[in-house]
Amino acid sequence: MNKGQISVHTENLLPIIKKWLYSDKDIFLRELVSNAQDAITKYKKLVSLGEAKSDDEFKIEVFVNKSQKTLKIIDNGIGMTEEEVEKYITQVAFSGAEDFAEKYEKAKDEEGTIIGHFGLGFYSAFMVSDSVEIETLSYKDNAESVHWQSDGGTEYEIGEGKRQTRGTEITLHISEDSEEFLDEWETRRILEKYCGFLPINIYLTDEEKEKKEDEEIKPVNDTNPLWLKNPSECTEEEYKDFYRKVFMDFNEPLFWIHLNVDYPFNLKGILYFPKLNHELQSIEGQIKLYNNQVFIADNIKEVIPEYLMLLKGVIDCPDLPLNVSRSFLQNDGYIAKVSAHITKKVSDKLNGLFKTEREKYEGYWEDINPFVKYGCLRDEKFYDRIKDSLIFKKLDDKYITLKDIEESEQKEIYYVTDQEKQAQYIELLKAEDIEPVLLTQVLDNHFVSLLEYKVQGVKFKRVDSYISDSLKEEEKIDEKLTEKVKASFEGILEDGVVFKVESLKSDKIPALFVLSEEGRRMQEMAKMFGNNMNMPNPEEAFVVNSTSPVVKKALELKDKEVQKMVLSHIYDMAKLSYKNLTGEEMNAFLQRSTQILDKIM
Repeated sequence: MNKGQISVHTENLLPIIKKWLYSDKDIFLRELVSNAQDAITKYKKLVSLGEAKSDDEFKIEVFVNKSQKTLKIIDNGIGMTEEEVEKYITQVAFSGAEDFAEKYEKAKDEEGTIIGHFGLGFYSAFMVSDSVEIETLSYKDNAESVHWQSDGGTEYEIGEGKRQTRGTEITLHISEDSEEFLDEWETRRILEKYCGFLPINIYLTDEEKEKKEDEEIKPVNDTNPLWLKNPSECTEEEYKDFYRKVFMDFNEPLFWIHLNVDYPFNLKGILYFPKLNHELQSIEGQIKLYNNQVFIADNIKEVIPEYLMLLKGVIDCPDLPLNVSRSFLQNDGYIAKVSAHITKKVSDKLNGLFKTEREKYEGYWEDINPFVKYGCLRDEKFYDRIKDSLIFKKLDDKYITLKDIEESEQKEIYYVTDQEKQAQYIELLKAEDIEPVLLTQVLDNHFVSLLEYKVQGVKFKRVDSYISDSLKEEEKIDEKLTEKVKASFEGILEDGVVFKVESLKSDKIPALFVLSEEGRRMQEMAKMFGNNMNMPNPEEAFVVNSTSPVVKKALELKDKEVQKMVLSHIYDMAKLSYKNLTGEEMNAFLQRSTQILDKIM
């Protein structure tokens, strides 16, 4: 057995590597299994060229042994000679690890991270091991078995090995702080996560468990994932089964897009539109990125636009450069083309559904509109592609398009954010045969601003934002009546609330609050920046309806105490349909309701 010293400047790379990769500690297994796959792929290439013979099943085996504290990864690939071990393990692996340490030891921010940490390869084994052994036998004629061992320092041993068959066996002597990797179920979980779709069968065995004679060990991976198949060969049930298996989501997806590109770049994958439980539901880790069927990472926004993270899917991009920083990816032309293509395919799918399956598209809208709107806000090109497929739901459950609005003479669109709460405002619009649309999400505040910027002349107004002249009675308001009403409400109105008397066509509404659309948007913007004091807005007004019989009767009440009680109730009812009452206000409202009932019974 010969001894050697690795010519690196860092005395011991292990602490540095552990420091940087601790959060991704389980990545070592992906690296070693990927190396095993690479060894088999190289041998298969030789077989295809007639330079080697294939006489057995190509496979990767993983063995765990808790009592011996070992984890083994075995392949029947190309194997290595002693010279190749010195080159690829002693020189390349360790120098690569040193390069990593030198480049990233001083990095302080996200820009310095490596996507997936590819390139560390073999050395990642020392993240979880006290020492590592290699037994390997090259496919070459008259090759001799080689044994290599190191504890991760600068010294190693190399000499004659005991392996009798072609391939490589790596034994990790697991360190005390990493013994979770000796658990069969934990190892299976990691293999399924990173290598669940590797093209070579992977078998996992717990050496301490007794195997029954008729027990068949099944591979932990699916070597032919659905995304590699031709879309025309995939059934609807296969797409749904794959979705359930990969994402553990037993709600059926709405629909999906199968990506299958060979030119000008290689890209395959499936993107699913899930049924969201609530607006902008957090779906972290649901766009899974693969490189040649090896899992790399979740939600790499440099490759996949941020707004697509609301989808679930897998993308396999074999040509993706992975051993680079995120800053490189952000400025890489190839990555930009991949991202643009994915965006185009998504918009093409949505436009296709809108044009050919309109009823289905409208049925999907409640679930997909947060994604569509977010995409429009984040990506101008996406908006340009999708604008003709933007639709708005009316209160009768029918839809109009942005194009309908653009071509209409009526460019002023009223919208509802809470159908029940804003019922009295809707009543006013019905009196004039004006149909509002439903825009019920926080995102809509920004979305309508975008549409107003993009579509000339179009103006969106919430139903409580403005009482136009068309909604008022034609006769002029009696100034004496106005003064009488205003005097009656003295002591009831909060400081700063603008008071108005209007003659509305609907006499069912005693009073209501109104706020200009511009004022409301400014108010909501202030809340976004932390101003949640619920103070009256200067443009906010309390409007009393002079045509309301309730108001007229209240003004005629002789008992001033009862009159104040009724007018206070009218004020609070208007406030309830406009915004939430405070706890103190709600308590007073309920007590007053009881007092009023007591008076009339």
